[in-house]
Amino acid sequence: MKLPLYQIDAFTDKVFGGNPACVVPLQDWLPDEVLLKIAKENAVAETAFFVDKGEKIHLRWFTPEIEMDLCGHATLATAHCLHSILNYPHNEIIFETLSGDLTITIQEDFYSMDLPSRMPVVSELPQIIQKSLNIAPKEVLKSRDYVLVYDSEEQIKNVKVDRQIFDQINLDPGGVVITAKGDECDFVSRYFTPQSSILEDPVTGSSHCSLVPFWSSRLNKENLDAIQVSERVGVLKCENKKDRVIISGKAKTYSEGNLWIE
Repeated sequence: MKLPLYQIDAFTDKVFGGNPACVVPLQDWLPDEVLLKIAKENAVAETAFFVDKGEKIHLRWFTPEIEMDLCGHATLATAHCLHSILNYPHNEIIFETLSGDLTITIQEDFYSMDLPSRMPVVSELPQIIQKSLNIAPKEVLKSRDYVLVYDSEEQIKNVKVDRQIFDQINLDPGGVVITAKGDECDFVSRYFTPQSSILEDPVTGSSHCSLVPFWSSRLNKENLDAIQVSERVGVLKCENKKDRVIISGKAKTYSEGNLWIE
């Protein structure tokens, strides 16, 4: 069986930036074990699979290890694929997902995702995570992910994770996001997933479901500019809306091709 395959860099306006995701359109769903094998073979943080059901598009996300409940950058990549490559006729896309219906609106070259808000609450940091970090956070919170708050952007850039220790814990399906006020934006972050083939995720839309309400409350602002200061760098425009967050970004197509499965 021959399937189309697109690789798209999300939350960036240039290739080799942002977060790469693979997008695979399907006519009908394949067995989960096949989807997982495709995601593993693609060897990027997330592969998005979708089936167009008419009014809504059924969307699922797979890492090389598991199916995820929510992935922002692969959702943005899928919207970009539909809009700029597959000539989807509407400027609003409704995705049916494990996290409910997600609406994407397209305006010029920005894709705006309406995602659930996940306000983190004060929590205790597991010893394993604490020991794996070279710089201790000043605050610890948790929603799906552990949210570790630091004093400065410089600290965020200088944090190192000892993977040998870090991988002793399983946070399936969450991870650890570190964050601080930004020098040239409202806030910065980095994101790490233990026991994952890719330790540091370049840009993590889903972590901003917690970062946006947290920083909105902390900075008393509803509209926020964010940068994920990974090696590839990601730029996100964010809006806090009570129980929802709007996360916007650009995307760039890296490759178009095909894959074959037996």
